[in-house]
Formats: sequence, C-alpha cells, structure tokens
Amino acid sequence: MNNSADCSITNIYKLDGRVPLGKAIPFGLQHILAMFVSNLAPITIIAGAAQPALSQAQTAVLLQNAMFVAGIATLIQLYPIWRIGSKLPVVMGVSFTFVTVLSTIAANYGYPSVIGAVLIGGLFEGTLGLLAKYWRKIITPVVAASVVTAIGFSLFTVGARSFGGGYAEDFGSAQNLLLGLITLVTCILWNIFAKGYLKQLSVLAGLIVGYVIAIFMGKVDLSLILSGGFIAFPKLLPFMPEFHAGAIISACIIFLVSAAETIGDTSALVSGGLNREITGKEISGSLACDGYASSFSTLFGCPPVTSFSQNVGLVAMTKVVNRFTIMTGAVCMILAGLLPPVGNFFASLPQSVLGGCTIMMFGSILTSGVQMIAKCGFSQRNIVIVSLSLAVGIGFTTASEIGIWDIFPPLVQSVFSSNVVAVVFVISVLLSLLLPKDMDIKMLDE
Repeated sequence: MNNSADCSITNIYKLDGRVPLGKAIPFGLQHILAMFVSNLAPITIIAGAAQPALSQAQTAVLLQNAMFVAGIATLIQLYPIWRIGSKLPVVMGVSFTFVTVLSTIAANYGYPSVIGAVLIGGLFEGTLGLLAKYWRKIITPVVAASVVTAIGFSLFTVGARSFGGGYAEDFGSAQNLLLGLITLVTCILWNIFAKGYLKQLSVLAGLIVGYVIAIFMGKVDLSLILSGGFIAFPKLLPFMPEFHAGAIISACIIFLVSAAETIGDTSALVSGGLNREITGKEISGSLACDGYASSFSTLFGCPPVTSFSQNVGLVAMTKVVNRFTIMTGAVCMILAGLLPPVGNFFASLPQSVLGGCTIMMFGSILTSGVQMIAKCGFSQRNIVIVSLSLAVGIGFTTASEIGIWDIFPPLVQSVFSSNVVAVVFVISVLLSLLLPKDMDIKMLDE
C-alpha cells in the first residue's frame, strides 16, 4: 500500500497518471497563483487605453471573464478536442505580447475593434497551427532555442517590476522591496529544507508567507474580497466586435509573433520538464489551441490567450508535469471566474509577493534556452544565428535605444520596437533560411 501511495505521488513527475487530489491541488494551485495577476494586468492596460475609456464596471466584467476563459483554454491544452490542444502541461492566460498593439487599436478604433481584430487573428493562428507540418521546418531547433532565450530575457524586467511593487505609486519603496525579499528568501529556504515532493511547493510557500506578511503590512484590502457577491456567471458578448482592416492586419502580425513564443514556450517546457524534443503534433496542437481559444475568448470580450512563460519556468524548476495536477489548477481558475470572492482573493496578491516568487522562475526559462542552444551544438552557423539574433533583439529593443526604430512605419514600430522576442524570431528565422547549411565545412576547407 505504501508502494502504491509512493507511486501515485511520483506521478507528479509524469505526464499521465492519477495523483491524490489532496496532493494535486497544491501543485495545480501553485501554477495558477504564479500567473494569476499577470493574466489580469494586460486587460486593465488595454481597457485603460481604449477610446472611449471602459468604465470600472466593464473592466471588472472582463477580468472575471478572463479567469473563466483561461481555465477553459488550459483544459483544452491538457485534454485536446480533436487536433486542438497539445496534451502538454501548458497553462493559458492573457499575454503581455499583445498589449502594445491592442492598446494602439483600442485607442484608435475603440475596444470593440480589439475584439474584431482578435477574433480574426485567432482564427488565422489556429489555422496555421493545424497546417504546422507544412511550415514548421522553418522553426529549426536553433531558432526555437534563440526564441526561448529571448523570452527569458524579456521577462527579467517583468519580474523586476513586480518585485518593486508593479505600477503602484510606491514602486521601489522599502516596504515593497522587503516584501519581495521575504517571499524570495522563503522560496529558497523551502527549497533547501523541505523534504520529498514538498520541495516542489516552494513558490506556493513563498506566496502564502508573503501574502500573510503583506496583510500585516497593510498591503492587502481584505474588504474587497467579499465585494461583488458570491457567484456571478461570465457575461457573453459584453462587446460586439467591429472590423477594421488596419486593426486586423496588426493583430495577425502579432499573432505570428505569439506563435513563435508559443513554440519557444512549449519547446522549453518539453525540454526542461520531459527531457526530450517537442513533436510536430504537439506544436500543431498548442498553436491551434492558442489561436482558436483566442477567438473563443472574444465571445467574452477578452484579449487573446496564449501559453504562459511563468508556468514554463515553474515546470523547469519543479519538474512537475502531470496533466491531472495542472487540471486541478485550471478548475480553480474556472471557479475564480464564477465566484467573485475567489477571483478577488487571487487578484489581491500584492505585486511584490508575486515578483519575489517569479524572478527566479524567469531565470529558469533563460537557463532552459541556454541548455537548448547547447543541445543544438556550437557550430559556426549556430553561433552566428544565436549571437546576431540576440544581440540585435536585445540591443534594439532596450528602452534607451528604442529611437532606432523611428524611421520605420508606425505598424512596424508597434510590433517590434519593444518586443525582443519578435525581433529575435524574425532575425533567427531569416539567418536560418539564408546561411548555407555547409557553412562550417566551407570554413574548414579554407
């Protein structure tokens, strides 16, 4: 009997197999807590940029709907419908990748145009996903490795921003930094002293300790948790979609960038969590889910949903890949969308607490990218692709150098000027297509 219990617990490190519910829920909850605030933040940014501006009540509806949609999309990734879904422990949520472009669309055309553009863009990416076998060869292992590394770099500033308190007025205050530090130290100490499978719950431990400390520091408004009633169903079509050619083209371009991120995320997840290379079927299913789930998201007035890099980092740290375990987290997310107090509780997590937990996870993504580069080998061709794509991608999108894009059209600026992943993707693909395959042999002959 003990052997059976031990086996069921070790299943958390296997893709399939049942885990006792009492053991599965904490791990699933950890995945949801790691991305919860980041799932909601893009909506508030896009809604704030819209002209006319969305009311607080309208934004609250979108936030509730986003939790519900993210949970449904995660379930489809875990347990595919037809060819839609990867059957991988991918957690879905509203991505920061789309914030710049969709904020511009919201400001120029209004929020209903965001919904129309995402509806078409999602169908575009989903269909590309189903046809991935015809074009995925351009995403070579070294391209995927470069994109994963870029994702790690791009999230460093997100982690630092959260650690300092997010976009609050007291960003960088002693209180915020202390709260982030306490959370981070808790995660590290838990990793050192916890035994067995409990060691993998370091992020959840950090979030709990950080949250309790935040309450005593007056950083959590507990009265908001019970606001909004006890149950509320997601509202269907809170905004009717409007269609503008410019908005749709912009959205389709950024969906291509998101597809590259998804390939990078899922490649890193499979490499770091399952110790193997990703299959064509898994790439196709993950992209199809990304796209079609994003179109489904518009029925609830929400921006696109895509794979979350935070959770890739968590898998790289913990090696917990069990689908049933992650499914319990997805169910928690759906409940958060149905029960306002649950959603309000999760949303009340202070940014500094989240930053203390995630800043190390983001480093794990970068490490996964470096490991993938090493697996590709350090041939002269690979060195040129990785070094040039990262040098231009990181250098040209640094805030202090962003003026280098000023000569380009506004559409190009909106897609690339602040998006290191997009630049790295385009340059690495072009170099992979243009550089001769026998480049190293030619250099040896010379």
